Amino acid sequence: MKYRDRRGNEYEQTTSQDEFLARMYSSALGRGCMKFSSLPIFSSILRFILNTRLSSTFVLRFAERNDIDIFDYENKVYNSFNDFFIRRIKPGRRRIDAGKNIIISPSDGKVSAYEITGSGVFVVKNSVYTVESLLRDTKLARRFLGGTAFIIRLTPDDYHRYCYCTDGMKSRDRSIKGILHTVNPIVNKYIPVYKENCREYCMIRTDKLGDIIQMEVGAMFVGRITNKHPYGRRLVRKGEEKGYFEFGGSTIILLTEKDKVKAAEDILINTREGFETKILQGETLAVLNAD
Repeated sequence: MKYRDRRGNEYEQTTSQDEFLARMYSSALGRGCMKFSSLPIFSSILRFILNTRLSSTFVLRFAERNDIDIFDYENKVYNSFNDFFIRRIKPGRRRIDAGKNIIISPSDGKVSAYEITGSGVFVVKNSVYTVESLLRDTKLARRFLGGTAFIIRLTPDDYHRYCYCTDGMKSRDRSIKGILHTVNPIVNKYIPVYKENCREYCMIRTDKLGDIIQMEVGAMFVGRITNKHPYGRRLVRKGEEKGYFEFGGSTIILLTEKDKVKAAEDILINTREGFETKILQGETLAVLNAD
Protein backbone atom coordinates (compact mmCIF):
# COMPACT_ATOMS: atom_id res chain seq x y z
CA MET A 1 0.00 0.00 0.00
CA LYS A 2 1.18 3.52 -0.78
CA TYR A 3 0.25 6.46 1.43
CA ARG A 4 1.07 10.12 1.76
CA ASP A 5 0.39 12.19 4.83
CA ARG A 6 -0.81 15.76 4.53
CA ARG A 7 2.74 17.07 4.74
CA GLY A 8 3.67 15.10 1.62
CA ASN A 9 5.69 12.37 3.33
CA GLU A 10 5.42 9.04 1.53
CA TYR A 11 5.00 5.58 3.03
CA GLU A 12 4.89 2.20 1.35
CA GLN A 13 3.88 -0.85 3.32
CA THR A 14 3.03 -4.41 2.41
CA THR A 15 1.80 -6.50 5.32
CA SER A 16 1.51 -10.27 5.62
CA GLN A 17 -2.25 -9.76 5.33
CA ASP A 18 -1.78 -7.94 1.99
CA GLU A 19 0.35 -10.80 0.67
CA PHE A 20 -2.15 -13.43 1.86
CA LEU A 21 -5.10 -11.64 0.25
CA ALA A 22 -3.20 -11.16 -3.02
CA ARG A 23 -2.52 -14.91 -3.18
CA MET A 24 -6.09 -15.87 -2.29
CA TYR A 25 -7.90 -13.49 -4.65
CA SER A 26 -5.61 -14.20 -7.59
CA SER A 27 -6.99 -17.76 -7.98
CA ALA A 28 -10.53 -19.04 -8.51
CA LEU A 29 -10.19 -21.51 -5.61
CA GLY A 30 -8.90 -18.80 -3.28
CA ARG A 31 -11.71 -16.42 -4.23
CA GLY A 32 -14.22 -19.19 -3.54
CA CYS A 33 -12.79 -19.79 -0.08
CA MET A 34 -12.76 -16.07 0.74
CA LYS A 35 -16.33 -15.63 -0.48
CA PHE A 36 -17.42 -18.46 1.83
CA SER A 37 -15.62 -16.84 4.79
CA SER A 38 -17.24 -13.47 3.99
CA LEU A 39 -20.71 -14.76 4.91
CA PRO A 40 -22.21 -12.86 7.88
CA ILE A 41 -22.34 -16.02 10.02
CA PHE A 42 -18.55 -15.90 10.40
CA SER A 43 -18.71 -12.29 11.58
CA SER A 44 -21.41 -13.26 14.10
CA ILE A 45 -19.23 -16.03 15.55
CA LEU A 46 -16.17 -13.79 15.79
CA ARG A 47 -18.24 -11.00 17.37
CA PHE A 48 -19.44 -13.42 20.06
CA ILE A 49 -15.83 -14.39 20.85
CA LEU A 50 -14.58 -10.79 20.89
CA ASN A 51 -17.33 -9.76 23.30
CA THR A 52 -16.18 -12.27 25.94
CA ARG A 53 -14.09 -11.25 28.94
CA LEU A 54 -11.35 -13.68 27.88
CA SER A 55 -10.82 -11.69 24.65
CA SER A 56 -9.59 -8.70 26.67
CA THR A 57 -6.25 -10.53 27.00
CA PHE A 58 -5.62 -9.68 23.32
CA VAL A 59 -5.83 -5.91 23.84
CA LEU A 60 -2.23 -5.00 24.74
CA ARG A 61 -0.70 -7.22 22.06
CA PHE A 62 -3.09 -5.77 19.45
CA ALA A 63 -2.25 -2.19 20.50
CA GLU A 64 1.50 -2.87 20.29
CA ARG A 65 1.26 -4.67 16.95
CA ASN A 66 -0.74 -1.81 15.39
CA ASP A 67 1.26 1.01 17.03
CA ILE A 68 -1.77 2.35 18.93
CA ASP A 69 -0.97 4.87 21.66
CA ILE A 70 -3.48 3.83 24.31
CA PHE A 71 -2.78 7.03 26.25
CA ASP A 72 -4.74 8.91 23.56
CA TYR A 73 -7.89 7.11 24.72
CA GLU A 74 -10.14 7.05 27.77
CA ASN A 75 -8.71 5.59 30.96
CA LYS A 76 -10.74 2.48 31.75
CA VAL A 77 -10.58 -1.26 32.22
CA TYR A 78 -11.69 -2.96 29.01
CA ASN A 79 -14.00 -5.92 29.62
CA SER A 80 -13.57 -7.41 26.15
CA PHE A 81 -11.63 -6.89 22.95
CA ASN A 82 -14.61 -5.18 21.29
CA ASP A 83 -14.92 -2.90 24.32
CA PHE A 84 -11.38 -1.74 23.52
CA PHE A 85 -11.98 -1.55 19.77
CA ILE A 86 -14.86 0.93 20.16
CA ARG A 87 -12.95 2.95 22.78
CA ARG A 88 -13.46 6.71 22.95
CA ILE A 89 -10.67 9.14 22.32
CA LYS A 90 -9.78 11.77 24.94
CA PRO A 91 -11.16 15.29 24.39
CA GLY A 92 -8.84 17.45 22.30
CA ARG A 93 -7.01 14.55 20.58
CA ARG A 94 -8.92 15.20 17.34
CA ARG A 95 -9.34 18.76 16.07
CA ILE A 96 -12.59 19.42 14.22
CA ASP A 97 -12.11 22.07 11.51
CA ALA A 98 -14.79 24.58 12.49
CA GLY A 99 -14.87 26.46 9.17
CA LYS A 100 -18.45 27.07 8.08
CA ASN A 101 -18.17 25.96 4.44
CA ILE A 102 -16.04 22.87 4.96
CA ILE A 103 -16.66 19.14 4.78
CA ILE A 104 -14.50 17.26 7.28
CA SER A 105 -13.38 13.67 7.37
CA PRO A 106 -15.86 11.85 9.61
CA SER A 107 -13.16 9.40 10.72
CA ASP A 108 -9.50 8.52 10.78
CA GLY A 109 -8.44 6.60 7.70
CA LYS A 110 -6.81 6.56 4.30
CA VAL A 111 -8.79 8.64 1.79
CA SER A 112 -9.06 8.74 -1.99
CA ALA A 113 -11.28 10.97 -4.14
CA TYR A 114 -12.84 9.99 -7.47
CA GLU A 115 -14.80 11.95 -10.02
CA ILE A 116 -18.30 10.66 -10.66
CA THR A 117 -18.96 10.89 -14.39
CA GLY A 118 -22.09 12.41 -15.90
CA SER A 119 -23.44 8.88 -16.27
CA GLY A 120 -22.85 8.16 -12.58
CA VAL A 121 -19.75 5.96 -12.92
CA PHE A 122 -16.53 6.05 -10.89
CA VAL A 123 -13.62 3.62 -10.91
CA VAL A 124 -11.76 2.34 -7.82
CA LYS A 125 -8.69 0.11 -8.36
CA ASN A 126 -10.06 -1.26 -11.65
CA SER A 127 -13.54 -1.95 -10.20
CA VAL A 128 -16.31 0.05 -11.88
CA TYR A 129 -19.07 1.43 -9.67
CA THR A 130 -22.23 3.34 -10.37
CA VAL A 131 -23.88 5.57 -7.81
CA GLU A 132 -27.12 3.73 -8.49
CA SER A 133 -25.60 0.34 -7.59
CA LEU A 134 -24.12 1.83 -4.43
CA LEU A 135 -27.34 3.48 -3.22
CA ARG A 136 -29.90 1.09 -4.76
CA ASP A 137 -31.99 4.17 -5.54
CA THR A 138 -32.17 5.45 -9.14
CA LYS A 139 -33.83 8.78 -8.35
CA LEU A 140 -31.46 9.67 -5.51
CA ALA A 141 -28.41 8.62 -7.56
CA ARG A 142 -29.17 11.27 -10.21
CA ARG A 143 -28.36 14.04 -7.72
CA PHE A 144 -24.72 13.02 -7.60
CA LEU A 145 -23.94 12.72 -11.30
CA GLY A 146 -20.75 14.67 -12.02
CA GLY A 147 -19.93 15.00 -8.32
CA THR A 148 -17.15 13.48 -6.21
CA ALA A 149 -16.90 10.20 -4.29
CA PHE A 150 -14.62 10.23 -1.23
CA ILE A 151 -13.62 6.77 0.01
CA ILE A 152 -12.17 6.70 3.53
CA ARG A 153 -10.74 3.29 4.39
CA LEU A 154 -10.25 2.51 8.07
CA THR A 155 -7.66 -0.03 9.18
CA PRO A 156 -7.38 -1.67 12.62
CA ASP A 157 -5.01 1.02 13.94
CA ASP A 158 -7.56 3.80 13.29
CA TYR A 159 -10.10 5.25 15.69
CA HIS A 160 -13.34 3.44 14.79
CA ARG A 161 -15.88 5.95 16.00
CA TYR A 162 -17.09 8.39 13.35
CA CYS A 163 -18.92 11.71 13.27
CA TYR A 164 -21.07 13.76 10.89
CA CYS A 165 -19.06 15.41 8.12
CA THR A 166 -21.02 18.69 8.14
CA ASP A 167 -23.96 20.58 9.63
CA GLY A 168 -27.36 19.86 8.13
CA MET A 169 -30.64 18.00 8.24
CA LYS A 170 -30.11 14.27 7.97
CA SER A 171 -32.57 11.76 6.58
CA ARG A 172 -33.40 8.43 8.16
CA ASP A 173 -30.72 5.78 7.71
CA ARG A 174 -31.15 3.21 4.97
CA SER A 175 -29.66 -0.29 5.39
CA ILE A 176 -28.61 -2.54 2.52
CA LYS A 177 -27.90 -6.16 3.31
CA GLY A 178 -24.99 -7.91 1.69
CA ILE A 179 -21.95 -10.01 2.44
CA LEU A 180 -18.72 -8.97 4.09
CA HIS A 181 -15.67 -8.91 1.84
CA THR A 182 -12.49 -7.37 3.17
CA VAL A 183 -12.09 -3.71 2.11
CA ASN A 184 -8.34 -4.09 1.51
CA PRO A 185 -7.61 -2.28 -1.82
CA ILE A 186 -6.07 -5.45 -3.26
CA VAL A 187 -9.53 -7.01 -3.42
CA ASN A 188 -10.99 -4.21 -5.56
CA LYS A 189 -8.99 -5.64 -8.48
CA TYR A 190 -11.23 -8.71 -8.35
CA ILE A 191 -14.51 -7.84 -6.59
CA PRO A 192 -16.57 -4.59 -6.47
CA VAL A 193 -16.78 -4.78 -2.68
CA TYR A 194 -18.55 -1.49 -1.98
CA LYS A 195 -21.67 -2.50 -3.90
CA GLU A 196 -21.71 -6.05 -2.50
CA ASN A 197 -20.97 -5.41 1.19
CA CYS A 198 -23.48 -4.61 3.93
CA ARG A 199 -23.85 -0.85 4.23
CA GLU A 200 -25.92 1.94 5.76
CA TYR A 201 -26.31 5.51 4.60
CA CYS A 202 -28.16 8.76 5.14
CA MET A 203 -28.39 12.01 3.18
CA ILE A 204 -27.42 15.29 4.84
CA ARG A 205 -29.08 18.39 3.36
CA THR A 206 -27.01 21.55 3.83
CA ASP A 207 -27.55 25.26 3.18
CA LYS A 208 -24.58 25.80 0.82
CA LEU A 209 -22.70 22.53 0.32
CA GLY A 210 -25.56 20.72 -1.39
CA ASP A 211 -26.85 17.27 -0.50
CA ILE A 212 -24.24 14.83 0.84
CA ILE A 213 -24.47 11.07 1.21
CA GLN A 214 -22.62 9.65 4.20
CA MET A 215 -22.36 5.85 3.97
CA GLU A 216 -20.81 3.28 6.29
CA VAL A 217 -19.63 0.02 4.71
CA GLY A 218 -19.08 -3.14 6.75
CA ALA A 219 -16.12 -5.41 6.04
CA MET A 220 -14.98 -8.95 6.67
CA PHE A 221 -15.47 -9.77 10.37
CA VAL A 222 -17.20 -6.40 10.90
CA GLY A 223 -20.85 -7.36 10.81
CA ARG A 224 -21.89 -4.56 13.11
CA ILE A 225 -22.37 -0.93 12.10
CA THR A 226 -23.92 0.98 15.00
CA ASN A 227 -25.51 4.36 14.20
CA LYS A 228 -26.91 6.53 16.97
CA HIS A 229 -29.69 8.31 15.04
CA PRO A 230 -31.08 5.84 12.48
CA TYR A 231 -34.73 6.92 12.43
CA GLY A 232 -36.45 10.01 11.09
CA ARG A 233 -35.11 13.44 10.16
CA ARG A 234 -32.73 15.19 12.54
CA LEU A 235 -30.62 18.34 12.64
CA VAL A 236 -26.98 17.29 13.07
CA ARG A 237 -23.76 19.16 13.74
CA LYS A 238 -20.31 18.70 12.23
CA GLY A 239 -18.18 16.64 14.61
CA GLU A 240 -21.16 15.17 16.46
CA GLU A 241 -20.71 11.43 16.93
CA LYS A 242 -22.72 9.42 14.40
CA GLY A 243 -21.71 5.89 15.35
CA TYR A 244 -18.98 3.26 15.38
CA PHE A 245 -17.71 0.07 13.74
CA GLU A 246 -16.82 -3.07 15.65
CA PHE A 247 -13.62 -5.06 15.02
CA GLY A 248 -11.79 -4.93 11.71
CA GLY A 249 -11.22 -2.61 8.79
CA SER A 250 -14.17 -0.65 7.45
CA THR A 251 -14.97 2.16 5.02
CA ILE A 252 -16.94 5.42 4.94
CA ILE A 253 -18.02 6.82 1.58
CA LEU A 254 -19.12 10.42 1.00
CA LEU A 255 -20.88 11.48 -2.20
CA THR A 256 -21.15 15.17 -3.09
CA GLU A 257 -23.10 16.96 -5.82
CA LYS A 258 -21.61 18.43 -8.98
CA ASP A 259 -19.99 21.89 -8.60
CA LYS A 260 -21.05 22.26 -4.96
CA VAL A 261 -17.68 21.61 -3.31
CA LYS A 262 -14.00 21.34 -4.27
CA ALA A 263 -12.00 18.38 -2.99
CA ALA A 264 -8.74 19.23 -1.20
CA GLU A 265 -6.01 19.49 -3.83
CA ASP A 266 -3.56 17.18 -2.06
CA ILE A 267 -6.15 14.38 -1.93
CA LEU A 268 -6.90 14.75 -5.66
CA ILE A 269 -3.20 14.74 -6.61
CA ASN A 270 -2.41 11.77 -4.39
CA THR A 271 -5.33 9.76 -5.79
CA ARG A 272 -4.25 10.44 -9.38
CA GLU A 273 -0.71 9.32 -8.53
CA GLY A 274 -1.86 6.09 -6.86
CA PHE A 275 -1.50 7.14 -3.22
CA GLU A 276 -4.07 7.12 -0.44
CA THR A 277 -3.91 10.14 1.88
CA LYS A 278 -3.62 9.55 5.63
CA ILE A 279 -6.22 11.63 7.38
CA LEU A 280 -7.56 12.15 10.89
CA GLN A 281 -11.12 12.71 11.96
CA GLY A 282 -12.00 16.39 11.70
CA GLU A 283 -9.49 17.35 8.97
CA THR A 284 -10.70 19.10 5.82
CA LEU A 285 -11.81 16.96 2.87
CA ALA A 286 -13.50 19.60 0.71
CA VAL A 287 -14.58 23.24 0.73
CA LEU A 288 -17.41 25.23 -0.81
CA ASN A 289 -16.91 25.77 -4.53
CA ALA A 290 -16.80 29.54 -4.89
CA ASP A 291 -16.44 29.50 -8.73
